[in-house]
Amino acid sequence: MVFKRRDRRPILRIVGEFFYPRGGWGRAARYVQHRLHRLPGSPETIGRGIWAGVFTTFSPFYTMHFLVAAILARILGGNLLAALLATFFGNPLTYLPIGVISLKTGHFLLGTEFEEGDKGTLAGKFANAGGDLWHNFWAMFTEDVADWHGLRVFYDEVFFPYMVGGIIPGIVAATVMYYLSVPVIRAYQKRRSAKFVKRIALARARAEKHAANVRQER
Repeated sequence: MVFKRRDRRPILRIVGEFFYPRGGWGRAARYVQHRLHRLPGSPETIGRGIWAGVFTTFSPFYTMHFLVAAILARILGGNLLAALLATFFGNPLTYLPIGVISLKTGHFLLGTEFEEGDKGTLAGKFANAGGDLWHNFWAMFTEDVADWHGLRVFYDEVFFPYMVGGIIPGIVAATVMYYLSVPVIRAYQKRRSAKFVKRIALARARAEKHAANVRQER
């Protein structure tokens, strides 16, 4: 196939590059920034797409961030590709502080607390919810009884507070990124347009000079 990789990456390498891409996160961030600058559309349209993507990273829908960002971008009239690229605001380096801020804010707004104790850690609640899903899946084909306790605890103490608590910090972070990105993108587009006009003028001058030389030779 034309676009198929010649060398298939091992699974461990794929997982490793997810947490630390080739060239480091700094290079990945510069690549995303470069792509955002070169997107078509007005700075405001691209900025609204960035807003949608950054806001989405504060939601607990980890496997659906692209879809959520695309829907928000469509509602806000933002650039779709900008929204997808801006979801990289959430990455293995930022998910932990985003999660902590969202959970603490959610429990504060709801007047609840994150219950700790035996298997009461965040990782434990994730593990219990995953165990319930696996158990209940096999229960459909066996005589085992489905157990939803771990999933209920996960929803009450993690998912719902995360979803509620991520709204305010998500709006703040997305709005800050919007107002930072719009003037930068506008300046970049003006500079690129000026370079384009300059190249056209230079090409036209060369063409006129060549035509004048041809006329003189005749």
